[in-house]
Order: sequence, then C-alpha cells, then structure tokens
Amino acid sequence: MSETISIWNDNNEPLAERLRPTSIDEIVGQDHLLGKGKILRNMIESDKVPSMIFWGPPGVGKTTIAKVIASMTKADFITFSAVTSGIKEIKTVMEEAEKNRLFGGKTIVFVDEIHRFNKAQQDAFLPFVEKGSIILVGATTENPSFEINNALLSRCKVFVLNPLTVDDIVLLLKKAISDKRGFGGMKIKISKQILETIATFSNGDARGALSTLEMVILNGDRQDDTITVSKEIVEQVTSKKSFLYDKKGEEHYNLISALHKSMRNSDPDAAVYWLARMLEAGEDPLYIARRVVRFASEDVGLTEAVVYMAMSPKSNAMEVAYNRAAEDAKKMIDEPVPMVIRNAPTKLMKELGYGDGYIYAHDTKEKISSMQCLPDSLVGKEYFTPGNQGLEAKYKARLEEIKKWKEAHSKKQK
Repeated sequence: MSETISIWNDNNEPLAERLRPTSIDEIVGQDHLLGKGKILRNMIESDKVPSMIFWGPPGVGKTTIAKVIASMTKADFITFSAVTSGIKEIKTVMEEAEKNRLFGGKTIVFVDEIHRFNKAQQDAFLPFVEKGSIILVGATTENPSFEINNALLSRCKVFVLNPLTVDDIVLLLKKAISDKRGFGGMKIKISKQILETIATFSNGDARGALSTLEMVILNGDRQDDTITVSKEIVEQVTSKKSFLYDKKGEEHYNLISALHKSMRNSDPDAAVYWLARMLEAGEDPLYIARRVVRFASEDVGLTEAVVYMAMSPKSNAMEVAYNRAAEDAKKMIDEPVPMVIRNAPTKLMKELGYGDGYIYAHDTKEKISSMQCLPDSLVGKEYFTPGNQGLEAKYKARLEEIKKWKEAHSKKQK
C-alpha cells in the first residue's frame, strides 16, 4: 500500500533551490564557459566580470551562475525584478551605484528575465552601463537579438548556455538523492533507468528534473523506512508532455524555417516531422497553411490547390506519415532544430553559427543537397512511404532516387 509522506525541509524550500550550487565547481554542465581555463570562469575567479547577458533555455544555470558571482565578487550585488521594478526604482539604484563608483566601489546589477523589461526600463540602465557605474548581468530565455535594445546589447557580452545533457541531469538527480540538502539519510530505491527517464523527460532543464524527482519520491511506495519509486509512479507524474514551444519566440521561427527548407530540399520525412512538431505543440494550422501556400508559389509554382486536389489520385500515405511523425513529436525529447537550417536574421545569430553550411537547393544542379534536416536522434527515420496508387508510384521512384543520391553524396562528404 502506498503512503504519501512529507519530504519538505523546515523552510519548505523546493528541492531545486536547496541544491542550488554555491561555487563554480558545483555547477554541472556549461563546461564550454566554466571549465578550467574557460573565459567566463576566469572572469568570475578574477572578479573582473563585464556587463553580460546569459542566454539559454530554462533550468540550465543562468540564475545559479549569477548567484555564484554574487558570492565571489567584492562588488555590491543588486537583483532587479522585471515585474516589480519601475523606472523610478531603477534610477534610484543607479544613482546610488554612481556614488559608489566615485568612491572606488563597484556595483553589479543582476536582472533575471531581462526580456520582460520594456524599452524604457532597458534604456534607464544604458547611461550607467556606458560610464561604468554598474556592471549589468542579465538572464534571458529569449533571443537577445529580438528582446534586448541594440544599444544595450552592444555593450554586453552574450554567453550562450546549452541545455544540460541526460548524463548531466542524471548526475544531479543522484546528488539530490545522496546529498543531505536533498534526500541524504533517507532510503530511496530508484533504478538508473527511471533516473534516465526523468532526465530525458526534462529536456535539459535541471530545475524541472529535480521537481519531477521530488514529486515521484513524495508519491513513492513506502515500506518501513524505504521509499520505492516505480515506473508507474513516474508515468503518473509525467503523464503529459510539455513542449518547448513559444509561438512568438525564436523556436517558432526555427521550426517553420525547418519545415520550409525540408520541403525545398525534397526531404518528406523531415518535412512531415517538423509539421508534426508544430501542430502537436499547438501551432495554428492556418499559419502553417499560409506558409505552405507561400512555399507552393515560391518553390513549386502551383497554387490552384482546390482543383489540383480534386483531380489528384487519392491515398492515405500522408496521413499515415503524419501519425508516425506525431508519435515521435509527442514522445521523444524535443531536440533543437539543426543549426544548418536555422535562419540568421541578426548579427549575433550569424556569429553563433545559425545557418552555417546551409545549401540553397535551387543553386545546385540536382535541386537537392545531402544536408541533414532531421534532428540527430531521428536521422534515417522514414515517415512517408508512398504506395503505388496514381502518381504515388512516380513519387515513390523519385523518392528512392533522392535517397540514393543523398546517401551517395553524404558518403563523399565524409
């Protein structure tokens, strides 16, 4: 018989907060920035941090790094909230920071979710950043190119934080079970497979993974002094998949770019996968329909959709393909859009490698390329398998030609 028990500590802090690292060495992941000899680590350890923006998905350590800076710096450290801080409050603190500078002091201002500050609020920081009254440290889940004023962004170093790997998060979960700040001292029976499931489900979000771990242990089966976490408990807690998708954010544009370029590159498996990713995440079908019509005009030249569809031979191969892709979109980890098929409308995105290696299909002799359009974990996956009805036999032969061509040219590139 399962029994619900209390696992909260005296101050009722969530597990993720109790386990928040207090030093650089405790931080898991972000080795490209915080590894021995890496630029950000050197800046923090020498107490010479510049104004900077941490950009990355939720739960990867943006606020944690800021708090480590706060604990290691000799500067005054001030935190601002986009929700509660108006221009008056900002200017008051800035004036105090300027006085501090005149007396040889240093002030670091941390702004979490800086993308929530409006233009006027961001502008209030600018003159004080320019003359060195403050060192601004911002954290954002949104692309700084779109959300941070250009004048302010140009005066900040942007550090990109990556989603944590499954191995990173499993390491954190194991620490949570053994650390006295977590469940250390309690007898927790949980398999490595379950820990990996929780880590995979978290999509690189440490905070989300720790919250899930806390919930499954809270609802685990208690026998004597041992709590057992079963696969069934995990399935109950994680019954609904949360898609990392924002219709107004960068990922929205990444996915529509992936769909458009996969169609242009004659890759039906990738195209139907990105279509499923968007629809299953709640995208407006009309938005996609408009983009497909635009694609038809730009890349095919046939827009008489109603007559064309009425006269075409019929088949359910596309429905079957979509259902297969939808299953992967629902159940598998949401891998990022490959950098090669992302658009790069801003200088920052170009510097970060968006679109590097993209091959414009129309510029090639065959009007196709061997460029990868599916995420790494789905390379080689086939969703669209045309039959022999009507023109499908022709499409089937064409698809086989395309796949053979891509396979041959992929080998040449390697």
